[in-house]
Amino acid sequence: MNRIFLSALMLALSSIVSAQSYQVGTSTTTTDYFGNKKTTHRDQYGATTGTSTTTTDYFGNEKTTHRDRYGQTIGTSTTTTDCFGNKTTTHRDQYGGVTGTDRSSTDYFGNQRTTHQDRYGSTTGTSTTTTDYFGNQRTTHQDRYGYTTGTSTTTTDYFGNQKTQQRSNDANTTIWSW
Repeated sequence: MNRIFLSALMLALSSIVSAQSYQVGTSTTTTDYFGNKKTTHRDQYGATTGTSTTTTDYFGNEKTTHRDRYGQTIGTSTTTTDCFGNKTTTHRDQYGGVTGTDRSSTDYFGNQRTTHQDRYGSTTGTSTTTTDYFGNQRTTHQDRYGYTTGTSTTTTDYFGNQKTQQRSNDANTTIWSW
């Protein structure tokens, strides 16, 4: 009974949040034959703002190179996974300096919680991802005070390509963590 009530409450709250949110962009990810991923980021008008290219090594570690709209490298993200499935992502700028870290853990139900930290180790926010029966994901982004700043909704097509729609609660902000 509590679970049904909680589900109904979350649905009602998500409807309220959705009504007050603003589209800030989309990200479209394609995966090649070797498992490498290319993500194209677009703003709310459909203009390309940058790309992220991810390669995975033999041990399952990922390296993502972020480029701006002109193809210039603006940073990298390196993700390692421990034996429990927890992930640590280190973000670096174009000079190799650490700009932040994300630490993700997944619970028994497949829900993922990510804590975002700045270069000094201070928590700047969290992202909580739930996956539905069809494999679609909804991520709720919160700032350091627990205030919801936006959401990301990811759908996956028959070929494994993903499209993520980002929405912000503030018309003048984005919800990127890097």
